Amino acid sequence: MKDKRFIEETFPVKEVSVESAREKNIRHGHISTLHIWWARRPLASSRATNYAALIPPPKDIDDWNNKRQFIADFSKWENSLNQSMIERARKDILEASGGKPPKVLDPFGGGGAIPLEALRLGCETYSNDLNPVAILIQKCTLEYPQKYGRPVKRKTTSEFMGNEIEGEEDVNPLLEDVKKWGDWVLEEAKKEIGRFYPIEDDGSIPVGYIWARTIPCQNPSCGAEIPLMRQFWLAKKAKKKVTLSPYVEDGGVHFKIAGDGYETMPDGFDPSKGTVARAVATCPVCGSTVDANTTRRLFQEGTADQRMVAVVLHKPGQSGKRYRIATGKDVDVFREAAEYLKEKREKLTLEWGMDPVPDEPTPEGKGRGAERAFSVRNYGMNTWGDLFNARQKLALITFAKKVRHAHCKMLNEGYEVEYAKAVVGYLGLILSRHSSYNATLCWWEPLGERSFNVFGRQALPMVFDHSEQNPFGNLTGNWKLQTNITAEIIEHFSNIKNEIPAVVTQASATSLLHPGNFFDAVFTDPPYYDNVPYSYLSDFFYVWLKRTVGDLYPELFSTPLTPKKNEIVAYSNGPGGWKDGKAFFEDMLKKSFQEIHRVLKPAGIAVIVYAHKSTEGWETLINSLLDSGLIMTGAWPLHTEMATRLRAQESATLPPPYTLSPGR
Repeated sequence: MKDKRFIEETFPVKEVSVESAREKNIRHGHISTLHIWWARRPLASSRATNYAALIPPPKDIDDWNNKRQFIADFSKWENSLNQSMIERARKDILEASGGKPPKVLDPFGGGGAIPLEALRLGCETYSNDLNPVAILIQKCTLEYPQKYGRPVKRKTTSEFMGNEIEGEEDVNPLLEDVKKWGDWVLEEAKKEIGRFYPIEDDGSIPVGYIWARTIPCQNPSCGAEIPLMRQFWLAKKAKKKVTLSPYVEDGGVHFKIAGDGYETMPDGFDPSKGTVARAVATCPVCGSTVDANTTRRLFQEGTADQRMVAVVLHKPGQSGKRYRIATGKDVDVFREAAEYLKEKREKLTLEWGMDPVPDEPTPEGKGRGAERAFSVRNYGMNTWGDLFNARQKLALITFAKKVRHAHCKMLNEGYEVEYAKAVVGYLGLILSRHSSYNATLCWWEPLGERSFNVFGRQALPMVFDHSEQNPFGNLTGNWKLQTNITAEIIEHFSNIKNEIPAVVTQASATSLLHPGNFFDAVFTDPPYYDNVPYSYLSDFFYVWLKRTVGDLYPELFSTPLTPKKNEIVAYSNGPGGWKDGKAFFEDMLKKSFQEIHRVLKPAGIAVIVYAHKSTEGWETLINSLLDSGLIMTGAWPLHTEMATRLRAQESATLPPPYTLSPGR
C-alpha cells in the first residue's frame, strides 16, 4: 500500500506556474544554455513537483501552509543554489524515506531537467533516453560535474612589498580545463582559417554577413536575378533604424545602406515589405511574380543561387554595429575559403574515413503533424551539409578537427582517459551549439541586431535571407561565448553537491535496464504524441557530434543518424500511415508505462508531465495509462510557458503532473 504524498493533497499551482514561466528568461547558468533540447521542462516545476512527491502529506493546516510556501519559494531560480533551502528539502525527503536517499528514475530524460532536480534534492538519480544527443547532454549535466567538478586545492604565489607569498585557492578542474581547451581550440582554428574573416583597414571586425538566396526572374523579357528577402531591416530599434535599400540599375537589383548614420531612406520605402513571402517572389526590376511551386522547382533544379549582400562590422572599443554593402573583395575571400574547403575536405575524408561535411540525408518533411516541420528538401537541401555555405562548412570541420586534436594532446599530457573524454564531450557540445548559430537557416534579427538560432521553433523551415557569422567575432553563438557559457553552467552543476553522480543509460523506455521493484519514484515527461520530432531535429546536431566526439562515444554515434524505429512519437508509421502511427504511439507509450509499473516499488509514486493541444493526444495518453497497471491519484494544471513564446501563441498547452501509484 502506497503512502500518501504531499502532491496528492495540495500543490501551489499558481506560484510554481509563475516561476516556471519566468524561468524562460533566465540564461546565466541555466540548463537550457548548455545545449538545445526541445520541450525541456522548467527547473522550477521539476524541483517543486519532485519535492512535493517525495514528502508526506501535511499533518495539519499549519504544515499545509508552511510546506506550500516553502515549495513556492524553493521553485524560484534564485533559490536553486540556496544551500539552507536545499538542506531543508533533503532533510524532509530523507525523513520520509527512512534515512536513505530515494532511488529516482526518469525514463525519458531528454535534456535532463527533471533528473537534475532529483540530483539537487539528494536523490540517487537515474536517467534514461533513447536519443544519443540527449544522452551526451545528460552526461555533461548529471554525471561529469559530480564526478570531476569538485573543488581541488591549487597552490598560488603572489607578491607583497617585494616578497613572494604562497597560498592556496579552490579551483574546479573540470571548469578550468573546458575553458582552457575551448580557448586552445579557438586559437588553433583562428591560426588556420582566421584569414577568411579579414579585419577592415580601420580595425573593425566583420562579425557577420547578410546573404540573400536568388532565383532568375521567369519573365522572358527580364531574366533579372531576384534577391529573395523577407524584409530589409538591419537595425530596428527606438534610436537606431538602418535598412538595406534596394534599387534597380542597368537591369539588376543593387543595394545601399540607408537610415540613421547612413543615406536618407527613400520616400515611400517600407523596409518590412520584401521580395518573397511564402515562397512567392516578386521581381523588383519588372514587377512580375514567381509562384511558390516554381520557386521550389528552381531550387531543386539547381537554378537558384545565393548572394552576399552586406557585412556587419564591430570596432573593438566602440559600442554598436556598423554595416556596409558587400564588395567584390568580400566575394573573393569567400571563394578562397570555398577552395580551401575542397582541399581540407579531401584530406579529412582520408583521415577520418568519412566525409567531414555531413552527407547524411535530411528529413523528407512529408506526412502530417510534426513531420511537416521540415521544408528544406523542397529547396534541394537533401543532406545536412547542404544547410551550410562553404565558409561555414570550413569553419565547422576545422573546429571539429581541432577538438579531436585537443583530445590527443590531453592524453599526451597525461590526462586520465575518462576525464579527457568528459572534457572533450563539452567541447563537442560547444561546436554542436555553435553550428546552430552558423547555418544558412539562421536569419538576421533587426530588433537585437543579432544572428538568430536555427531553432527559433521546433522545425527546420526555409530561410531565404540568412546570416553567416564570424566564429571569431562577438555575435551570439560565437565560439568564445559558447565556451564561457559552458563554463558558467559547469560551475552551476558542480555546486549541486551529491555524493552519487547520476547514472545515465541509453535504452528504449519500453525496455528499461533496471530490475523490478527498484525505484522509489519515477518522475518523467514522456513524448508529446506528434508535437516534437525529436530524432529528426536532433540529427542536425548528431551529424556534427559524430564527426567531433564520435570516436570517443562509439556506443552513441555508430549509426548513420539517431535511432528512429523505437522512438515513441505518432508519425505516419507502416502501410496504414497516420492510423498506424497513432496506434504505434499508444502501444509504445503503454509499454513504457508498464515498464514504469514494473520498476517501481509497491509503495512508489510516479509523476508524469504531459502537454498536447489536441484531444487525440490526451486520449492516447489516458488509454496508455489505463492499460499500464498504474493508478491515477491526482492531477495539477501547470502553466510553464511565456505567453509571448512563438509556440505558446499557436496553442494552449497545459502540462499537468499526474501522480500515480503502482496499483499492485
